[in-house]
Amino acid sequence: MLPATQCGRQARHGYCGATLRFTLASFSVARKRAEGYGMTNDATLGWIGTGRMGFEMARRLARAGCDLTVWNRTRAKAEPLAADGAHIAAALPQLAACGIVFCMVSTWDDVKEVIAGPQGLLSGGRGAPRMVVECSSISLEGSAELRALLAARGIELLAAPVSGNAKVIKAGKLTFVASGPRAAYDAAAPYLALMGQGSSYVGEGELARIVKICHNVMLGVVTQCLAEITVLAQKAGVPRHAFLEFLNRSVMGSSFTRYKTPAFVNLDFHVTFTPQLLRKDLDLGLEAGRRFEVPMPLAALTRDLVQAMIVSGLSERDFATLLLLQQARNSGLALQPENRPVGDGLA
Repeated sequence: MLPATQCGRQARHGYCGATLRFTLASFSVARKRAEGYGMTNDATLGWIGTGRMGFEMARRLARAGCDLTVWNRTRAKAEPLAADGAHIAAALPQLAACGIVFCMVSTWDDVKEVIAGPQGLLSGGRGAPRMVVECSSISLEGSAELRALLAARGIELLAAPVSGNAKVIKAGKLTFVASGPRAAYDAAAPYLALMGQGSSYVGEGELARIVKICHNVMLGVVTQCLAEITVLAQKAGVPRHAFLEFLNRSVMGSSFTRYKTPAFVNLDFHVTFTPQLLRKDLDLGLEAGRRFEVPMPLAALTRDLVQAMIVSGLSERDFATLLLLQQARNSGLALQPENRPVGDGLA
């Protein structure tokens, strides 16, 4: 049972009524599964990385009442989480005493540094967590190397990359895909549920990585397609808001097209995902295609379009709106914000 002060904190942060009951139930399930998994420090969680995604994910755990210790390379970016009940670590080895450590950083090099680097999680000789839940988008090979590295220290790895961004996390709609030992997944799943709307277990090993790679290839290809047809409709005389309103109501509409509609209509360049990160994930997809001998012509073409966008100087804002802008330029069309109040489907 959570202390009364933690329950009060949950209510202040919007975890009330049915949501609060779900949070408390999930927390109770997490404790019981962790006990079954053999953890003596089951209630202690560590968190590495408080960038755009990691900050909001860690915040949901802290606001749910979890005993959470957070580390970030730039400490100032983690410190606001103290107001939500999190402890802020001065050094990564402090997290080694936690039962489960989550990691959410940008690249495989970052993962390797924060886990096994000279000042990483395992550098202090203070023991080790029972499990690492690694949520970053990395390659199959990098994930397998990480699994072997952790196994040598008696630590299990749950690969758990995500679908969503900071805004999606705030709306409670983040989803995870997970792979690794089933018992490890069962112990971690309730904590994953606290951060969004649940998780899908796809099997052992690195299978979650290929699912995430496929997901992000689709992200790039679908966004390019959406940019092309939106520009085509507008150049023929249809306002963007009208075209996208129809599309979102049709059988072709989706959570993603609805979510991106405000950005496309009003040219919101606020970063949710950078072109460089999309290029990295498209490269991972093409690499996987070569490995498994699957031709991926649409992914290859989209990757080239993203590369052209980056070298032309369109790289410091959100990838989706930039793809729309590039498509419009290539079509001889100058875009202007339509300044229309349109929903994103997350409410």
